[in-house]
Amino acid sequence: MFPGRNHVLHVVAGTLLGLCAIGLSPAQETSSSEFSEMKWRMIGPFRAGKVNAVAGVPGNPAVYYFAADGGGVWKTTDGGTVWKPIFDKEPVASIGAMALAPSSPNIIYVGTGVNTIFADSSYGDGVYKSLDGGENWQHAGLEDTRHIGRILVDPHNPDIVLVAAMGHSSGPNEERGVFRSADGGRTWKKVLYKD
Repeated sequence: MFPGRNHVLHVVAGTLLGLCAIGLSPAQETSSSEFSEMKWRMIGPFRAGKVNAVAGVPGNPAVYYFAADGGGVWKTTDGGTVWKPIFDKEPVASIGAMALAPSSPNIIYVGTGVNTIFADSSYGDGVYKSLDGGENWQHAGLEDTRHIGRILVDPHNPDIVLVAAMGHSSGPNEERGVFRSADGGRTWKKVLYKD
C-alpha cells in the first residue's frame, strides 16, 4: 500500500520543521565563504584511463587496488593519499578485470584487455597472478583470450578461479567463454562456450 496523502504531507512538514530547527531553510542561500575552508583533494592518478575494477582488503581500510583500461594496476596503502603503479613491468597495460582472493587478499588475479570492445580497443595476453599483494606478477595463461571482462575467486580456496573471456573482437576464437582453474591458474578448463 502507498502511504496516504496526509502521511506524505506530515513527513514533508516534519522535514521542513526539522531543517528550520537547525537553522536551515529549504530555500536558504549559502555563501561561498561557508565552504572556504573545504579543499578539493584528488585521491587517484589522472592518467590511468577508465577504471574497470576496484578492490579493497577486508579489515584494512587503507589498502585498495584499481585496474584501468590503459593504465595497468594501481595500489594505495594509505587510504588513497598516494597511489603507486604496480603492474608497469608487465608487457601489457590494458586491464579488463581484477579480483583479490577473499581468503588470502595478497593473492591477486588480473585479466588483461579492455572489457568493452570498440574499434580501437587495446587487447591483452591473458591472466596474471600475484602472490604478494602486487609486488611480483606471473603470467597465468589464456594468452589468446584478448579481452577478459570478469574474474571470480572462490571465497574459501584461492586456487579456484573463474574467468569470463570475450575473445577476439571479431572472428572465430577458441579462447572465448568461461574458463575455470582449480590449481591457481596453472591449467584452465573451458566450462562455457558459445562462438
